[in-house]
Amino acid sequence: MKEPKVHVGILSETKIEFIFPDTYRVNEKEVSGKQLVLFDNGKILWKNNRYDELLFEPLREETDSFELLDVTIGINFHWERKENQRFHGALKFIVEDEKITGINVIHVEDYLTSVISSEMSATASLELLKAHAVISRSWLLCQLKVESGKLKVAMQHNNAANSQLLTLNSQLNKDSQLSTSNFQLIKWYDREDHVHFDVCADDHCQRYQGITRASTEMVEQAIQATRGQALTYEDKICDARFSKCCGGAFEEFQYCWEDVKHPYLVKQRDSKKAIFLPDLRIHSEAEKWIRTSPDAFCNTKEKRILSQVLNNYDQETTDFYRWKVEYTQEELAKLIFQRSGIDYGQVIDLIPIERGTSARISKLKIIGTKKTLIIGKELEIRRTLSPSHLYSSAFVVDKTEVKNGIPGKFILTGAGWGHGVGLCQIGAAVMGEQGYAYDEILLHYYIGAAIEKLY
Repeated sequence: MKEPKVHVGILSETKIEFIFPDTYRVNEKEVSGKQLVLFDNGKILWKNNRYDELLFEPLREETDSFELLDVTIGINFHWERKENQRFHGALKFIVEDEKITGINVIHVEDYLTSVISSEMSATASLELLKAHAVISRSWLLCQLKVESGKLKVAMQHNNAANSQLLTLNSQLNKDSQLSTSNFQLIKWYDREDHVHFDVCADDHCQRYQGITRASTEMVEQAIQATRGQALTYEDKICDARFSKCCGGAFEEFQYCWEDVKHPYLVKQRDSKKAIFLPDLRIHSEAEKWIRTSPDAFCNTKEKRILSQVLNNYDQETTDFYRWKVEYTQEELAKLIFQRSGIDYGQVIDLIPIERGTSARISKLKIIGTKKTLIIGKELEIRRTLSPSHLYSSAFVVDKTEVKNGIPGKFILTGAGWGHGVGLCQIGAAVMGEQGYAYDEILLHYYIGAAIEKLY
């Protein structure tokens, strides 16, 4: 197997400005300096000509770069912002959904150098960086299928189910008299949303910001030391998911995405000292777990360790192992309506119907004065109950100031940051600090997997 190239969707706008500090080639012509493309009646307008597609290629692939202006990062998260970003490789523009999409075409190993520097601090320990290089490579290669020298997307098949649920959502919005007590609105979000490129550049896939954040010799050493290595299970590349903080227990894949059980993504406590893990699918056990602070690798507040994983904007979040969010009745009712488009009326209760192995709620019943509906999975719950994303769906609910059965305030006490499946970045950082080698870190989080060199 040769090292493949990956197509990374960076931004999608009606107008995109970009700069070639170095000389690039397009349609056998050389171009440099500041450029502008505009969406124009289904075409890409550039230098008074219209195109279906444009591909700008570097003259010197290893050194030349381009800059995209006003790229949005942290989309829909609390730290969303715009910044200018620089990239190696080729720049491709296509028309997609009445906009122009900018795509970076780059070798996998160069892509990984950026992902490691973007997902965490480039000053992280070598063993942590090596572990993250392997899982980022594994996750990417798992999404791609090499066939006849071409990359093809290995799609998952939940589109039909999701489209039926979206139809139900539309019906709920149109018919306020419809009884919804037995309806479930269950969605999950995975990379099959991307049809015209392989992965996006934001947290929806893997955070990728080109060479915007300088890599270090340590990052490049980690990439080189693990070149071509991927996690496998029974000769198949592992779908190596990861999140910021598991909250002390691993979540299983099927509670966050489609109903497929991966044997290497199973429940376990994030600890080598404390092995016992209660059945957190049981609400009473989940409540005891969330309201306390059990021993775990990711149970740390050491700034020196956290700075290895968290970039500056991530460090704006200080409480993540255990956290608390409060809403008034008015705030919560308005928020749920704005985020879901469904008018529940006043919110009477939020009841966990199903929890996963880390206590994350995969099905939540929202009881309102106008409608009652079960929603899921974990990301849909987090999106519905926060202006951006709730840190996780592992939470318990306290209701106060109850009058005539209507709570005046809701207090959500929760655990962890992200979906909790696979590697826990903060836990892995602690393991690296405690002297664990990268393969020991990987096999702690991906149970029964192997590490193989694919190219």
